[in-house]
Amino acid sequence: MSRSVLIIGGNRGIGHATARAFAQRGDTVAFTYRTDGPAPDLVMDGAMAVHCDITDPEQVERAFKEVEADQGPVEVLVVNAGITRDNLLLRMPEEDFAAVLDTNLTAAYRLAKRATRSMLKARRGGRIILVSSAVALKGEAGQTNYAASKAGLIGFGRSLAREIGSRGITVNIVTPGLTDTAMAAALPKERIEKIIGDVPIGRIGRPEEIASAISFLASEEAAYITGAVVPVDGGISMGH
Repeated sequence: MSRSVLIIGGNRGIGHATARAFAQRGDTVAFTYRTDGPAPDLVMDGAMAVHCDITDPEQVERAFKEVEADQGPVEVLVVNAGITRDNLLLRMPEEDFAAVLDTNLTAAYRLAKRATRSMLKARRGGRIILVSSAVALKGEAGQTNYAASKAGLIGFGRSLAREIGSRGITVNIVTPGLTDTAMAAALPKERIEKIIGDVPIGRIGRPEEIASAISFLASEEAAYITGAVVPVDGGISMGH
């Protein structure tokens, strides 16, 4: 049975692969984009493109209303949007710390709250998947803001899972490792090689591999999984 799926940050990378994975399952998919135009291939595949700056509460509300008008109440929410502003703590401007938390964590609160309200009203259960990071588990020099925001998603998601589990809504967190996306491409080659050297599987992850885990957590087969933190990182966060 087709479900209404909203992918936040679905224009590129992991979000793009996730949108395609849900579309291939026969779901009705909408995805948000902020700066670049919507991905043409997703639109051609029938996905709905919605412009949204998730740091703006009014734009979030408008995006949900657009999706609801087109494909009904959102039954699956995937929160994938995120930014980095890396620097050593002693050199990090406060605005860079605040900006990363606002986009990566506070916006997730805003999105999940809006989705939960609709899910509870529809009384058909629901799925919320938050995309965190392996950095949330193991830490990373120069990423105190990013790690804090992504670790916050774990506490937020597990707490929400306890609040709404009895209503048939599951909340889970996926923690990807270094993945072949534009964010990874911006790193120096030496840095990428060093990270891969610490990955037991010995390679960078593919967006499709993260999307598969997300798609599974949204499936009926995963109905008894909630509050889980699922590493898809080649083993780099083992023991953390």
